[in-house]
Amino acid sequence: MTFERDGAQRFGAAVRAVLSDIEEAIAQLPADQAGIRLHGIGALRPLLAPSGPIGSIAASILGAQCRAVRAILFDKTPATNWSLSWHQDRTIAVAQRIDMPGYGPWTVKRGLLHVAPPFELLAGMVTLRVHLDPVPATNAPLLVAPGSHRFGRIAEGDIPGVLRQCGAFACTADAGDVWLYATPILHASEAAAEPRHRRVLQADFAAGDLPGGLQWLGV
Repeated sequence: MTFERDGAQRFGAAVRAVLSDIEEAIAQLPADQAGIRLHGIGALRPLLAPSGPIGSIAASILGAQCRAVRAILFDKTPATNWSLSWHQDRTIAVAQRIDMPGYGPWTVKRGLLHVAPPFELLAGMVTLRVHLDPVPATNAPLLVAPGSHRFGRIAEGDIPGVLRQCGAFACTADAGDVWLYATPILHASEAAAEPRHRRVLQADFAAGDLPGGLQWLGV
């Protein structure tokens, strides 16, 4: 799997040396939630900066001017062993609502304001998934449809046809690995066959400002 061809690429052991720093930064977060949207955690910012161990992977695609614009901590446990059907990520987190053509609908997720932007903006973003725990095939690795990010905004009824063309790939990982994705890639998540902790720090990166006075919420 390569980012240029498939829209996804594994960077083995990319952050193994700083796993303890990441875990320390999130140590005070609740341990009983499947997904926590992160904002205002200062210890994460140098790790996600374009020169940091995580952000530098995004910068290799988007350039040194990129920034982390959203972060979420996911965990699957025997108590929170959830699944998600095939879908694309279609929203961004912003600081305030400014109505403008092409942006909408608006939603509030865990108290943070989100909006669906034009697809062209999403197509210029990348997403990193930083694995804090091992993710073998039995522990619900993310499934992606290689190359599906090139299909544009995919209607729900068209997803089966895209999957037939692209196939599905299970993104297994070791602790310290980072998976890089094109943000609009079609992906899914099954419940774990042998559930245990599957902590993933997911961060979206973009280069440049938003139009019309809109501002990224950031991390």
